[in-house]
Amino acid sequence: MQKPVRRLLPVLVPAGVSLVAWAAWLGWDQHRDVHPDGTTTGPYEAWQVIGLVLTLLIPVYWAASRRHVIGAAFGTAAGLTVATCYDWSDDASGLFAIGVLMVMVGSFAATAAVAAVIASVKRDVRWTGA
Repeated sequence: MQKPVRRLLPVLVPAGVSLVAWAAWLGWDQHRDVHPDGTTTGPYEAWQVIGLVLTLLIPVYWAASRRHVIGAAFGTAAGLTVATCYDWSDDASGLFAIGVLMVMVGSFAATAAVAAVIASVKRDVRWTGA
């Protein structure tokens, strides 16, 4: 019988990495860019989001390759949801909750799909023992 903490690792590792990765890639950038025509963009640049996604592939691969597809998806979504809720909660409009909900649902769906593909591919790989 596995110890309780060991059973939770496939959820805790992706959740922890998601929190830290959000802070590293997106948490420091809080300013919108104002263009000469008055429009604003941001606060995040495409390279920051791509970096976050690529970083999150590591714990997702780790959990999914051990057949913990739901743990990978739930942990990643939970970590990103907590990070976005904390980061965006100072929004004066109150609409941050909709964005947090979108991050939660989208990250769960995307991570579940990626983790399922990883688990499926890992299951089909046959090692010949060269």
